[in-house]
Amino acid sequence: MLKLSYDLHIHSCLSPCGDEDMTPANIVNMAMLKELDIIAVTDHNSCLNCPALLSYADSIGIIAVPGMELCTIEEVHVLCLFSELNNAMNFSEYVMDRLVKIPNNEAIFGKQQIYDEDDRLKGTVEHLLINATDISCSELAGLMERYEGVHIPAHIDKGANSLISNLGFIPEDSAFSCFEMTNAGRLDDYCKRFPYLADCRAITNSDAHTLERINEAVNFLEVEDRSREAVIMALKC
Repeated sequence: MLKLSYDLHIHSCLSPCGDEDMTPANIVNMAMLKELDIIAVTDHNSCLNCPALLSYADSIGIIAVPGMELCTIEEVHVLCLFSELNNAMNFSEYVMDRLVKIPNNEAIFGKQQIYDEDDRLKGTVEHLLINATDISCSELAGLMERYEGVHIPAHIDKGANSLISNLGFIPEDSAFSCFEMTNAGRLDDYCKRFPYLADCRAITNSDAHTLERINEAVNFLEVEDRSREAVIMALKC
């Protein structure tokens, strides 16, 4: 087994709340400086900057996992990660069709920029990406089976847009095996309050919206080999 450093919750300039310096190339270069082995760009409800991210990361030997931070109909944020770029992009199209369509006001919310593999601006997304979709939490297990991904309830210890804060409980039909905490020091308390979590893997990410907030190599994941497939497999176990 390999022990690799990771940060699996990073927003690019596609997220309206992401800094414009968060281009795919800049994210990969910062990850290299911080000695990360595995990264994931998880923009709100879209994977459109994942192709460029994977192209840059593959060229320098960083494992980049395509993904998004989905906003469910309950306004719960969930990380959705994939081993195959094609599956991520197909899921991204599916989510876009189920996103509440409201035009983005860049002056209020920020730009939603798509970059190509040469780190050049390719276009923008017209509809605001931070809105909720009409996808429910109970649908995610089936969707991840369909698109061969893994879903991870995001920042469950935050006071907004988390499974715990929005629902107040973990539904009986939950089928996740991994969850994200912002403060790992609260893990024991949450496992006592919500016994379902005790049998899951807990991960901690940066949720970075600026380059300097991307994590240092402080969190580690044991994987069988240096591949996206091995990362997803580890998160499912």
